[in-house]
Amino acid sequence: MTNGSQTDVPVVILAGGKGRRLKPYSTVFPKPLMPVGERPILEILIRQLARCGLRRIYLAVGHLSHLLINFFGDGRDLGVDIEYVREEQPLGTAGALSLLRDRLDRTFLLMNGDLLTDLDYGQLLRDHQRNRACATIALAERTVDIDYGVIKVDGDLRLTGYEEKPQIKYLVSMGIYALEPRVLREITPNTYHDFPGLVLRLLAAAENVRGFLHTGYWLDIGRPSDYELANEWMQQQPLRFDP
Repeated sequence: MTNGSQTDVPVVILAGGKGRRLKPYSTVFPKPLMPVGERPILEILIRQLARCGLRRIYLAVGHLSHLLINFFGDGRDLGVDIEYVREEQPLGTAGALSLLRDRLDRTFLLMNGDLLTDLDYGQLLRDHQRNRACATIALAERTVDIDYGVIKVDGDLRLTGYEEKPQIKYLVSMGIYALEPRVLREITPNTYHDFPGLVLRLLAAAENVRGFLHTGYWLDIGRPSDYELANEWMQQQPLRFDP
């Protein structure tokens, strides 16, 4: 970690999306304010960050930003310091960082504002520091069940394998990243950039990009089914996410 302790680490939270997959709810209500249990999902996230000593927060807002600003204010009631960065046009999952170029001068976290997880942010930052990474992506494992017999063939359609109803396991990004300021060199100001494109540019520049595997709970509430599951988790284990 560069220049300072964990308590100095700024956190950029992306809260400007339109939440198209959650329509019609997100038409009049920003997705980060969707309640999970008794609190908005973004409030749960901010409370978790504050408990880890991460109190310097930048909220990148756009869609229905006035509702977010009215709800969270300066963050004092939650024990944090919130500053708002307004996207006049959608800048993508990485483009909003260009609006903070002069304020992100040390290791920082970037995350989506619609996550429910029990990730230890301090552990993520320590792993990032220990590996001297330029970027560390928090990862979760997902499994897809294939309900058919999967056939493998060669170029002449001769069978080379047969697997009945296999499971495919893969790693996905949790939408939480530990980053070094030098990633900002790869982002053109006021231009749309998504995070996968940024990662590919970092790899092309031979930067040290790593993953951090989280084996606990995680999902985003972007789909109605996941939003329902998030509320089930909160009902069953509220202290896991919101002590």
